[in-house]
Amino acid sequence: MSSFAFLSDLGFMKVGAPDAATPYAVAGIAWDGATTNRPGARFGPRAVREASHMLCDGMHPHFDVTPIGRLGDAGDLPLPNTSLQAMRQALAPRAAELIARHHMVWIGGDHSITLPLLRAYREWHRQPLAVIHFDAHCDTWSSHFDEPSGHGTWVREALQEALVRPECFIQLGLRSAGSREAREHVVQRGGQIFTARQLRGLESPEQLAPVLGAIRERMARHGRPPVYLSLDMDCLDPAFAPGTGTPEPGGLSTNQVLTVLEELADLPLVGMDCVEVAPAYDHAELTSAAAAAFVWTYLCGRIATAARQLP
Repeated sequence: MSSFAFLSDLGFMKVGAPDAATPYAVAGIAWDGATTNRPGARFGPRAVREASHMLCDGMHPHFDVTPIGRLGDAGDLPLPNTSLQAMRQALAPRAAELIARHHMVWIGGDHSITLPLLRAYREWHRQPLAVIHFDAHCDTWSSHFDEPSGHGTWVREALQEALVRPECFIQLGLRSAGSREAREHVVQRGGQIFTARQLRGLESPEQLAPVLGAIRERMARHGRPPVYLSLDMDCLDPAFAPGTGTPEPGGLSTNQVLTVLEELADLPLVGMDCVEVAPAYDHAELTSAAAAAFVWTYLCGRIATAARQLP
């Protein structure tokens, strides 16, 4: 089992464990057994929590809300360290229990954790989910370095298992090497891709308006299904996120990701994961600070949106 637990006063933004009345929660999934390049993402949850402590009162400058008082930290889930199949089997019931009680953000860990999470969300919502996927990599390989399943195959597997709606699968930031079949797999299934090249120079809400509009229109056209957000930190250029397992030059800026998170906060988002923070390769905690800001922004967006929907 994972030995990367933490003391309650060291939780995300220093919050304690959630109770039955806590609407939002985070949990760490300290697993990197499917890493294919630089290991170390198992230490990501701890680093992201530590970075979040500098968010002070947590009042978001755009949403003007704070998660403090509404948020709990469920800690790092106790999971096997060496077997991908065993990890996923152990994660499933724990994830289902938390999803039933809280709006969850999951802090990884490598990207192989997303497949069992989508399985749990698919079962809870009783329908396939829309997905907004930030990544340098398409994660649609039929095998990854001769492994049948891992952090580079989960998108293909989620589509094969009908966990997600192909026409509502959106990828942002792709730029890595890969066969055309893998790179365009989501488009061939009816989804949409905005590559890093297509997004170059677009940071403000006004500049990103065509991208944001296309995502909104697609979700509306298909009935606004529940949306899951999966954010691989290597979507960022290594200048903004050096501490990740598979860095790829030419990526997104922190501003671009924040703009998308802020502007799409009113979509029917049901959960998020933030993965692939590898602190051993991080310079000046740039990657963990960005990850903490992304998680915080997502949570504040949900809180602000929920408040606007109250009668």
